[in-house]
Amino acid sequence: MRALQPGSDCFSTEVNLNGLIEVLSKHLYSTPIVAVRELVQNGHDAIVRRRIEQPNAPQDNQIRVTADVAHSIITISDTGAGLTESEIHGFLATVGVGYTRMLRQQDDDTGLIGMFGLGFLSAFVLAKDVSVITTSWQTPEQGWKYHSTDGQRYSVTPCEATAPGTRVILKLKDEYSHLASNTLLERVLSRYCILLHEPVYVGDASEPVNKLLPPWRDAAPEGVTLHRALVQRKNLAFAAQFESSFEPICTMPVTPLGSSDAVGILWIQDGATYGTSDNRNLSLFLRGMLLDDEARELLPPWAGFIGGVIESSTLTPTASREDLQRDEIWHAVRDALTESLIAGLSDLAQNQPELWRRVLLRHNEALLGAALCDDRLFDLLKDRLQVPTSKGALLAKDLRVNNSINILLSQDGGFEEMLFHILQRPVARGDRYAVVPFLRRWASTYHCRIIEVGTRTGNEQLFSLADLPDEQVTYLETHLCDGEQLIISRFEPAVLPLVVTLDREAELKQILEQDDADKRMSTAALMLARQFTSQIKQTKTSSLYLNLNNPCVMQLVAALQHQRQPIAALKVLKSLKVILCAGGNKHQQWDLHQALDDFTQVIPTLINNGE
Repeated sequence: MRALQPGSDCFSTEVNLNGLIEVLSKHLYSTPIVAVRELVQNGHDAIVRRRIEQPNAPQDNQIRVTADVAHSIITISDTGAGLTESEIHGFLATVGVGYTRMLRQQDDDTGLIGMFGLGFLSAFVLAKDVSVITTSWQTPEQGWKYHSTDGQRYSVTPCEATAPGTRVILKLKDEYSHLASNTLLERVLSRYCILLHEPVYVGDASEPVNKLLPPWRDAAPEGVTLHRALVQRKNLAFAAQFESSFEPICTMPVTPLGSSDAVGILWIQDGATYGTSDNRNLSLFLRGMLLDDEARELLPPWAGFIGGVIESSTLTPTASREDLQRDEIWHAVRDALTESLIAGLSDLAQNQPELWRRVLLRHNEALLGAALCDDRLFDLLKDRLQVPTSKGALLAKDLRVNNSINILLSQDGGFEEMLFHILQRPVARGDRYAVVPFLRRWASTYHCRIIEVGTRTGNEQLFSLADLPDEQVTYLETHLCDGEQLIISRFEPAVLPLVVTLDREAELKQILEQDDADKRMSTAALMLARQFTSQIKQTKTSSLYLNLNNPCVMQLVAALQHQRQPIAALKVLKSLKVILCAGGNKHQQWDLHQALDDFTQVIPTLINNGE
């Protein structure tokens, strides 16, 4: 630091320009090529400035970027306002001070882009030698040449006047010499400048890289309404320029809303998605210049099948101009995009049924989750989305039987799945994405019951409890059960003698009470979990429901009441349990071979006894 006056306590801060340039090159920009974007942006602002200050300025302005491969030089030329000698000293050679910023403070609706006064300094990220040749429209008879090799020391000398405008000549550092390629520059600037309002040319090309006119700027003549199909076709052609992974199915407009000035289009991707798929992509242009082509956070999290392009003039960039500040405008734009999506989906459902069916086919599972995020989406989708079930994908209303919807929570259906198969009733796959919360909300809306099979409360709704004497229950449990809790009950269909179900709560309690749970879980988490499971009285992880409605079971109980011991019949019933359950109940360690052997041995006995 340097004292301003002897003996004074007031000091001024000095700037280490070398250090600042190192920050720019290594930390501020994600890639050094961004410096070219910054200099093209300066050329754009110079053209806008000239149009503001010189009423009779030519309208056929342009920016041209040219590479000299042999000499590792990139030149950025513009037909803008140019610079006077004093402006070179006051703005070009002064870090953090920009003429553009001053003009924007006076009127921010001019279309000017620059803001921080750092754009020109980025030239030294790429170049070891920078020259600027400029002629101001204010002094067209005098040209000036700026020259510097490090950004700290520079010279300004008179030169021959040219047409008003500026040429920035970058003699590239050795490590960046490969950037002196018109092919590379065209690819980069086609990405950054595709929506820029002023034409940008590369090399000796006769067509600008930004000749593409975005649909929201290509308005129909006043009083003319374009047909929906024509608008959709134009929008899809534009979207295809940005969507690299999927074909866009249809587009939805983005229009200003509240504090958001964002305009553009969103589209639905044609690739099939799962519930957790996230293929969001959003290209964001600020005043025509690409700021971020991965601005996905502006789209709602549920929109994993959406792409888009938007532009804004009011969003606030970070100093690198590669990201946005999360301020009120950012949140307003994000809200506006959500509203555009919901309005677009609603319009699609009401007015474009063929496209809507295609969207539902591709993104049904993702939309199940989306429907839970917004009341309007739920109202739109609740009777249109299909739910995975034991009988394939069905609408929620087709799952409703006796004012109940059955949900199988486990992937291993076991006997429960067989139960519903025999009853010819579909059961929802509760292990699939968003199925349980979607059906709970649907059931609440339409006032019907949810039966979550595999939970104690759910099973109590499926099976009516019945009673037998304790000694009979003990006897049956001894001969039928392999660690399950025997529950005497009545249920349909009567042809099914028994059902084995897993108790998920008891299973969780057993896992948490194992000694090695202390090694796998944090103490705090384990304590909370055990507080929950301490309320669970059930200790066996599966239950065998014996059906007193079944004729064979009724005869078995009658034999017990007459003090008979139907050992052969019990063996058949137990073998039947194992044979039917072994494929679906993977948690049970039943011996299928032994069950088949018992079944094979008991049949001859029954035949010989005439039973």
